[in-house]
Amino acid sequence: MNAAPEILIIDDERQIRRLLTLTLQEAGYRTRESENGRLGIGEAAFRRPDVVILDLGLPDMHGLDVLKELREWTQVPVLVLTAKDREDDKIAALDAGADDYLTKPFGSGELLARLRVMLRRSAQGPEPTAFKLRNVSVDLTSRLVVKDGEEVHLTGKEYAILRLLLQHQGKVLTHRQLLREVWGPQNEEDTHYLRVHMTHLRQKLGDTDPENRMIRAESSLGYRIVPE
Repeated sequence: MNAAPEILIIDDERQIRRLLTLTLQEAGYRTRESENGRLGIGEAAFRRPDVVILDLGLPDMHGLDVLKELREWTQVPVLVLTAKDREDDKIAALDAGADDYLTKPFGSGELLARLRVMLRRSAQGPEPTAFKLRNVSVDLTSRLVVKDGEEVHLTGKEYAILRLLLQHQGKVLTHRQLLREVWGPQNEEDTHYLRVHMTHLRQKLGDTDPENRMIRAESSLGYRIVPE
């Protein structure tokens, strides 16, 4: 019988740690707690958890520094939990390697849903090359995109955007990350390029219903493809 996934909570607020522990254990997860960044890094190295929930406002070091140290040796999924709701803070966390973020106060249902997405993605093993999005299928090996049985012709940039989003399903990719990967580091601030190409990509995929997007915009932060 496989052990339940273990979640490491790095947060200096005892009440938040307690709330998270109760919520996660009730949902069937195992949990560990650390009250500061340095202890959290050590616990992550020793325990090798399945997911890390990381607060940014730690007493001994900034949560971003914890994240950067973790990313030097592990790709464990990291959910940033923060009271800071400024876009700049969220973008900085995602750019530093966070897989997702959640703003305090948070709902337990949303927390658990985000964890399930992260765990599914990390359990996939070898990266998949074939994807199904409603009536659209994508084969990255053959670079073939098909909608309702008809091939969809994408430009090089449109295909590169779609490929990146599919390879990071469920994860928010910031505007800066997408621009850096598709256009190069010299174009990280040119968000109008991305908006124009995203509009064309959505039109070609038939992703035009603003209430039911396959490719979702995340509060001016970036985009993500949400697995069905």
